[in-house]
Amino acid sequence: MTTDNRQLINRLKEQQSLTKPEWIQLISGRTPELAEYLFLLAREERHRYYGHDVYVRGLIEFTNYCRNDCFYCGIRKSNGKAVRYRLDEEEILSCCQNGYRLGFRTFVLQGGEDAYFTDEKLVHILRSIKKLYPDCAITLSVGERSYDSFKRLFDAGADRYLLRHETCNASHYSRLHPPSLRASTRQQCLWDLKEIGYQVGTGFMTGSPYQTAEHLAEDMLFIKKLNPHMVGIGPFIVHHDTPFADKCSGTLELTLFMLGLLRLMLPKVLLPATTALGTIDSKGRELGILAGANVVMPNLSPVNVRKDYSLYDNKICTGDEAAECRKCLEKRMESIGYRIVTARGDSLNV
Repeated sequence: MTTDNRQLINRLKEQQSLTKPEWIQLISGRTPELAEYLFLLAREERHRYYGHDVYVRGLIEFTNYCRNDCFYCGIRKSNGKAVRYRLDEEEILSCCQNGYRLGFRTFVLQGGEDAYFTDEKLVHILRSIKKLYPDCAITLSVGERSYDSFKRLFDAGADRYLLRHETCNASHYSRLHPPSLRASTRQQCLWDLKEIGYQVGTGFMTGSPYQTAEHLAEDMLFIKKLNPHMVGIGPFIVHHDTPFADKCSGTLELTLFMLGLLRLMLPKVLLPATTALGTIDSKGRELGILAGANVVMPNLSPVNVRKDYSLYDNKICTGDEAAECRKCLEKRMESIGYRIVTARGDSLNV
């Protein structure tokens, strides 16, 4: 561990910011020893604000239709091998009922950008969930929409919105997406969501094709400026039916390091230990928590469709019932000294 990089980590903890060259130096110069020091400080910050509590979000993957053709994604429009499905409102409410019984107080409705789910349909679903479960938070993760659409969904009861910026560098973004998608549009959506009043979540893939330390430095600067309530990051994982089938997946090591840095930069932010982390390493989610994360997202989707929401290869937990997922995660968190709590788990980063 170089003294300079250790000093950078200390300054990050004290000031919650670094310059672009300093971010690049820290990310490029990471070592196992430096990572352990970072994780120690990240846990201190996490415990300061959130103790040893781990919030659970009930994930409902309600449609795998998508109008977009992102080069890394298994449910991209051009993947003719994807088995498509949509859950209807009754099925979504059944997932919520099951989740509520298991102690979930946040439901995450995630899907591709599916034109079938108009504002009218989503508004009706949101109002139905809020009527039945007024003490629960609803998170939407359904991609880019207009300001007016975001506002209608917020007014209907959506509390939070997850929209990863993926990479804030426009050139890098264009190498991951078709020309119809632009980094600037994605970023404007995030500013719109904040203005409307959502608790906003963004994030990026670690180890995505063509990514450099400079790109990651720019991501950190963007996130600092946005000051979101949540940041979801996970490793890029190859899907065999995409243009990136021959690329290398991201690593556990880089993802954990970036989690630790995010915790020091935004001490009060909500940080998930993602399913993708658990996919690339059997202890990935536990290691994510020990690197500073404080959220896990077990799946409430019907078991018969889970394998079809295939963003990347070898996704875990596609065959487990929701109760099994909850119990498994509870044991995993207890094994490292943390506890799953039944709470909405609102962000303290306001």
